[in-house]
Amino acid sequence: MKCSSVLPLALACLLPVASAEAQDNKAPSMTPEMKAMMEAFQKAGTPGAEHRKLASLAGNYDLTIKSWHAPDTPPTTDTGTATRKMILGDRVLVEEVNSQMMGQPFTGQGLHGFDNVTGKHWSTWNDSMSTGLMVSEGTCDASMACTYTGTYHDPVSKKPVTSRMTTRWSDKSTEVFEMYAPGPDGKEAKMMEITYRKRP
Repeated sequence: MKCSSVLPLALACLLPVASAEAQDNKAPSMTPEMKAMMEAFQKAGTPGAEHRKLASLAGNYDLTIKSWHAPDTPPTTDTGTATRKMILGDRVLVEEVNSQMMGQPFTGQGLHGFDNVTGKHWSTWNDSMSTGLMVSEGTCDASMACTYTGTYHDPVSKKPVTSRMTTRWSDKSTEVFEMYAPGPDGKEAKMMEITYRKRP
């Protein structure tokens, strides 16, 4: 069997060894290669300082959402709420959003994490206005000011679109999220700004 770097398959590579030795009433043993593999997976899966920073963002928020539907035009403004909490043993922050968008009820879900293997922050987003998924990767500083690059498929052109997103904290309870993407002329334009105000 060729061992895989995918965790369930990698562990499956170790099972025949343990099973055979269990039949002989011996304690399972691992080769140095197997031990190194297990240590690598344990290191990759152990929450650390970056995950504790994500956990500090958990809570309930009130949102002010500004959306630009065309360059050089005033944005529309909506309100909403967001709930953030840690899941998967404090490894991933999940965000649930409820608001209005263009006069229609809007719900969305985002996942935010830090990959110990790549050393990068990552996020996903899907919502009630799409059946697709946006996947982003980026970096965050000590104050959790972040810059992400994400890709999604445009419903009209069917082609992938790359967007840039930033987050910053104006104070301990106020976060500002901004999203930029190519406008009709191909130049980067601001599409959205969301102000998160954390409830006490």
